[in-house]
Amino acid sequence: MKKLTLLGGLVLLASSIGAQSPAAGDQQQVAAMMKEVQAQQIQIADNQAKIEARLATLGEAIRVARIYGSRGGR
Repeated sequence: MKKLTLLGGLVLLASSIGAQSPAAGDQQQVAAMMKEVQAQQIQIADNQAKIEARLATLGEAIRVARIYGSRGGR
């Protein structure tokens, strides 16, 4: 959801800048910022995948601990 909002904001920014007929330097800055945002989004996606993998590992460890705990003869 945040990606979509951010992308929409960038589109609005780019369209408003385009409507003002920016200088070539401004277009280069916008392109550089867009590349930076894309790189950040890739990094965020990678981090999210790592978080999900760790949560899955933790969930499995908790499941195994519950199994062994239930065998303890409470």
